[in-house]
Amino acid sequence: MDEGNTATGNGGNIEQMSFEEALSALETIVTQLERGDVPLDQSITLYERGERLRAACQKRLDAAQARIEKIVTSATGEPTGTAPLDGGA
Repeated sequence: MDEGNTATGNGGNIEQMSFEEALSALETIVTQLERGDVPLDQSITLYERGERLRAACQKRLDAAQARIEKIVTSATGEPTGTAPLDGGA
């Protein structure tokens, strides 16, 4: 059952993972849990890491959505540029 070790055990700091790496690690965990052949204690550990990965992915998606929503539009609704997220424009 070593296939999940890089994604679940020594996979590094979740905050340092790219979105794609975190999503891939989360998919690996889901696959392992769905198989149902993981001991209970390891399942709990996997679930906890999966929740942290899910939260990190959601945080990045929310940030991306906020950036997209900050695209500045003209009076006619055409995109004209972007504005800083901190409201300074």
